[in-house]
Amino acid sequence: MSEALPTSGKERIVLVLQGGGALGAYQAGAYEALAEAGYAPDWIAGISIGAVNAAIIAGNPPEHRVERLRTFWNRVSSGVQAGPVIDGTQPREFFNYMSAAYFSTVGVPGFFEPRFPPAHLMLPGSPAALSVYDSAPLKSTLEELVDFDYIEACNVRLSVGAVNIRSGNFAYFDSHDLVIRPEHIMASGALPPGLPPVMIDGEAYWDGGLVSNTPLQYILDYTGEPSDKCIFQVDLFSARGSMPQNLFDVAQREKEIRYSSRTRLSTDKFQQSQTMRRAIRRLLDKIPEELKSDPDLEMLAKLSCDEAVTIVHLIHRRAAYDTHAQDYEFSRLSIEEHWQAGRNDVTRTLRHPKWRTREKPRRGVRVLDLAAD
Repeated sequence: MSEALPTSGKERIVLVLQGGGALGAYQAGAYEALAEAGYAPDWIAGISIGAVNAAIIAGNPPEHRVERLRTFWNRVSSGVQAGPVIDGTQPREFFNYMSAAYFSTVGVPGFFEPRFPPAHLMLPGSPAALSVYDSAPLKSTLEELVDFDYIEACNVRLSVGAVNIRSGNFAYFDSHDLVIRPEHIMASGALPPGLPPVMIDGEAYWDGGLVSNTPLQYILDYTGEPSDKCIFQVDLFSARGSMPQNLFDVAQREKEIRYSSRTRLSTDKFQQSQTMRRAIRRLLDKIPEELKSDPDLEMLAKLSCDEAVTIVHLIHRRAAYDTHAQDYEFSRLSIEEHWQAGRNDVTRTLRHPKWRTREKPRRGVRVLDLAAD
């Protein structure tokens, strides 16, 4: 099923994972299919649940990654393992609402649990007063399923994003620059007011999705050693959708727009900038040697680039019975559906003629959204 890209150098495989709670099982299924096809990532970046999936993948040798992902997703979906007793869209929608209500009441196994006493009874300013749930179970899960020493050995580069609460600035914790620990992953997924802020080096952090729910821009802005890249952008919310028909639809559509984080806009802008950077590189090759020491040309040279990038969109598309609570609806039935949807979209993509016949992008960037086709 895999097809090699006909380029002169090695293409770097990058996996970019958006946030989206229970929908993150889609990313696990997508990874499983990519791994089976031979597309092992060299670099993984994630936000929120994408950071959790990314840590499990980067923190295990290839032969154990899918097994560890399965363990995580089976654990968090163990609270509701039954399904609706009646077939049909409306019974399933009702089941999804009830399942989400259950998890919001009792918590998610291996992820978070309700605080007792509740936050409003705790001392103002204390950690327990700042969130509805306690995320201590997630720390235990990460310590069990992720080998952080393996990440430190730089087998796969890992980058996760969070927001500094005091400054409001976005921050990335990157294994290329520091030692990644459970706290960095938890900070990336600390969505308020549900989950508590996470302290790292004296600073408090919340979920990176508050600023941007996708780490794509971080990957595109990276200016380290140049290399051709194939970026699999695995999104859990689609920016495109239909006009809402009721208040429940409004809640769902608002969440999709907010958390899709303008992935396509970032991609379009990168296409324009990368085309310009490659044009600058070609132009500099035509400049006489005696002019290349000019300060203005030296500045342009720093902006130039000959890197070829392929961006593959894999986007979770909700079913008719999915509700606005789909990101915290952790039933086993829904988790398995999301996982299979991720597998199916990767399979469609890798079988598509445009993928199998792809070549190095002549203008520097090529964007593929083949599962939608």
